[in-house]
Parts: sequence; C-alpha cells; structure tokens
Amino acid sequence: MAQSETTSSANFFLDGNFAPVAEERDALDMEVRGTIPKDLAGNFLRVGPNPVHIFDEAAYHTFDGDGMIHAIEFGDGLAHYRNRFIQTDGFKLEQERGDWIYKGMNSMMDTTPSRVPVGEPRNKNLANTAFAYHNNTLYATHEPSKPTAIRLPDLETIGAVDFEGRLKHPFTAHPKIDQKTGEMMTFGYAFQTPYVRYSVINASGELVHSTPITIEKPVFMHDFAVTEKYTLFLDFPITLDIERLMAGGPALDFEPEHGSRIGVMPRFGTDSDVRWFEVETGSVVHTANAWDEGDEIVLQASRSKTSDIASAGLDAENLQDTQGHLYQWRINLKTGAVDEQLLSEVKCDFTRINDSYACHKTRYVYAAVFNPTRPFTFDGVMKFDNDTETAITFDYGDNRFGGEAVFAPRLGAQAEDDGYLICFVQDERLGQSECLILDAQDIGAGPVATILVPYRVPYGFHAGWVGAA
Repeated sequence: MAQSETTSSANFFLDGNFAPVAEERDALDMEVRGTIPKDLAGNFLRVGPNPVHIFDEAAYHTFDGDGMIHAIEFGDGLAHYRNRFIQTDGFKLEQERGDWIYKGMNSMMDTTPSRVPVGEPRNKNLANTAFAYHNNTLYATHEPSKPTAIRLPDLETIGAVDFEGRLKHPFTAHPKIDQKTGEMMTFGYAFQTPYVRYSVINASGELVHSTPITIEKPVFMHDFAVTEKYTLFLDFPITLDIERLMAGGPALDFEPEHGSRIGVMPRFGTDSDVRWFEVETGSVVHTANAWDEGDEIVLQASRSKTSDIASAGLDAENLQDTQGHLYQWRINLKTGAVDEQLLSEVKCDFTRINDSYACHKTRYVYAAVFNPTRPFTFDGVMKFDNDTETAITFDYGDNRFGGEAVFAPRLGAQAEDDGYLICFVQDERLGQSECLILDAQDIGAGPVATILVPYRVPYGFHAGWVGAA
C-alpha cells in the first residue's frame, strides 16, 4: 500500500506517526481483511493536530497543530476515506502568508514580534480536539475557541459558530448532548474571572441559558458531566497560572494543595445553586458518563493519582501515576456523603459510551488502554461492564498503536452494546495505517474487518460517530 513516509524529528510530537501529513486525499476500493458489516452506516471521524507552519520546532506542542479530520464514510458494506484540513480563519491567514503567524503555547513568552494582523484574533482557533453532533450539525471543537461547523460527508468547513451572538465564553471540547431532550450542555474556562461559564443550547440550536460558575482560581477543566437533572463541574488541581509562566515555570501544572472537588448544579441552575463535594485529590481529564440514581449521582471517569497526560506531558517522573484508571464517584445529595471506587486496574483514558445513552444510566464504558512505557500511546481498547464489574480488553499487537475507539450502533440496534467499536491503528513496523471494526459485544474476538488505508493516518485526539440519517 502506498503511504506517506514518516518524518524524523527531535520533537516527539513531530516524529514518526505523530508527524503531520501534507495532502488532502480520498480513497475508495481499499483493501479489506474480513467483511465490512452492511448494518454499519454513517461517518467515523477522527480529528487531531496537523501543523503546517511552525514557529519553533523544538518548542512545538501537539496542542498547537492545525485541525485535520480523517474520516471513513460507511454504507452498504463499502468504505470511503477522506482527510481534510479544517479551514479556520487562523489556518487561512497562515496559508495566505505562507509562514507562521501564531507562535504556539510553549512560545507565549518568546519576545519575537507578533505577526498577527491588526483586527485579527490574537489566538488561533485550531478546531483540533474533538467533535459534537447536535441539531443535525457536526462541530469540531477547541476549548479556548468557538465551535467550528463541518459539513458531512465531504468535511467542508462551514465556519465558527457563536449561536447568534449569545455564546460569550469559550466552548469546551466535550459538550454533553442529551438525546432524550435534544439539549446540548457546554461550558468554558478562562484565565480571567469568571473562570468558568456554563450554557445550555436547546434542541433547535438556540442558546437559552448561561451562568457564571465561581471557583477560586483558574483550572484546566477539560471535561465535565451531565445527568438527566444535574450538571457536574470538576474543580481539580491542574491549575492555570500566568505568573508561574512569567517566572519561568509551566502555565499548566499539577498543584495538589488545590485539592479536588465536584460541583453539582441543576441543569438550568445558576452559580448560587452549586453544591461542592470534596473528593480525594487526583486528576480527571475525560469523563465517561454520569446519571441519577435515587438520592445519588453516579459519575464515572478516567482518574489519575497525581498529574495527568495533559499537564505532565513528556517529563513525567512516574508515567504510571499520570495514566488513569476507570473510577467512580457516588454523590449522595441527601446526606452529602461521597463514595469513591476504583472500577478497573486497566490503565486507560479516552473513555466513551454509546452516545445515545449520555446523561442516563449506562452499563458499558469503552476506553483506550495505555502503553506502559511510551507517553501518549495506546496499545488496545477496553470494554467495562458495570453489571459484572469486569473488563475485557483487545490488544492491537506488537508495535501497533491506536487512539480513541468510538461506538457505532448497528442499524436497528436494540441493546446498549449492539454495534461496533471503530478506531484507527498504526502498524509502526510495516508503516501501515488501518481502520479496525470490532463487534462491541465480542471485542476479544478481534476485528470483523480491517481496512488498509492507502495513506498515512497520524495519531490524533478524539473520534466521533455520526450515523446515517
């Protein structure tokens, strides 16, 4: 199979299969091992950083890369691969100049004069982190920015959305969509007060509720959780500190003395309604789901003991402590008690569920399984069963690494796990990119189909599934 060659770089995030690709391509009639299910119809999407113009290669951080979508459209047992840059305003400005304009997060204190044109945004909307599908619209998200609408299946960029001017805060990479009500809940965090703002967008795409949320100092609140009745905010100790940065330290760091607490507020509540519950200190970057159960709220997420992969980066003294485990909190709203429980010994992150069940009780959680020695690397996928309290894993094999696997319901599905797990995998020994389709009810059996993509698919961030209409 003809693939783009990997690139050698001293920067981990520009080396090997982390390196960007330059061309937008399509592929049909790809080689398939096994059979693509005919009851799989829709779009599998994976977004991630794909830098074009880099200010300083040594200082480049993977969070800086321009957004690129790699997607496979499924239908009638066939597959169509596409990859496209997300045409944000900042991306287009740099393309017009033919060089960098925005420096990147590790170069914020660099004294090189700014190249940002007068009247243009001071920061670049990268649209490189995750997806949300709401009101028949696909959004690519980047949490310091507005969401960017994308047209399916051709992946054409429509543009940034501010919900008719009502969105007054950054938009989390991980909004929650309650498919029973059609509502999308979102929030944004910032360096300035109010450090957190929260909003609800109704089923018609109108932003109908917004409120500040008071916390003591800015934190890296990458994700949150929502139940049928409540919204949960994670005030955990990955702090943001400009003064620390100016003194030569990191802007983002683990500060255990900050502690950990979970804020609970009615879905349409305000700042004064938030109740805070102290929990054991740790870090959470990605939640799986939350739901109401009598007087209790149940929250499940990947939790690490100390820092996490985002703030520790490549310099973690103990990589094992930065890798999360599936964890659960039971918050009793009547008594105020919080019961905490480790659910699985499998080190994992990129926790996912069947999105149709978001904000409501789920039996199954899917997650990417960490490689124990290499940062930002995943060896396989896990399925955790809340009823039996057991985990099943599938390992991709030697020198084969993947990312987030998403659940895609089969056509006519009745059960929560009646469908497929889909992910991209890179065989680093062969230099071959693949798309794996696993039966979600039997992931240990291995893929029912492996699609050999004729072009290199770099490692990325989050994935998504949009079923056929």
